[in-house]
Amino acid sequence: MAAYSLDLRQKILSAWQNKENTQRDLAKRFKVSLSFVRDFLRRYRETNEIAAKPQGGDRRSKIKGKDEELVKAIVKEQNDIYLREIKETLQDTQGMEVSVSSLSRTLKRLNLGRKKNFSSQ
Repeated sequence: MAAYSLDLRQKILSAWQNKENTQRDLAKRFKVSLSFVRDFLRRYRETNEIAAKPQGGDRRSKIKGKDEELVKAIVKEQNDIYLREIKETLQDTQGMEVSVSSLSRTLKRLNLGRKKNFSSQ
């Protein structure tokens, strides 16, 4: 969904500053949700900003180069390792914060399958 226009945001802000209605009434009047009005006005009071915040983000992997090689080595050494264990190793050795889902995508991209060893110990 696209962000609301700057023009609409300015109209809502002006109406609120002129004390024309409650936030609930402003939401109805401008056909937006109450939560949008509440969050928009809170953000305006805190930052003086009315423009929409940037949406989305950088989806490129943090795991590159030497870190990729480290992941490969970890999986090669211990083929039945859990993703959370790889995550902890990266945190401890590299100080790198990555999510389990990011690790999963990286292993898939690198064609690094893991086999779970279910034999009793």
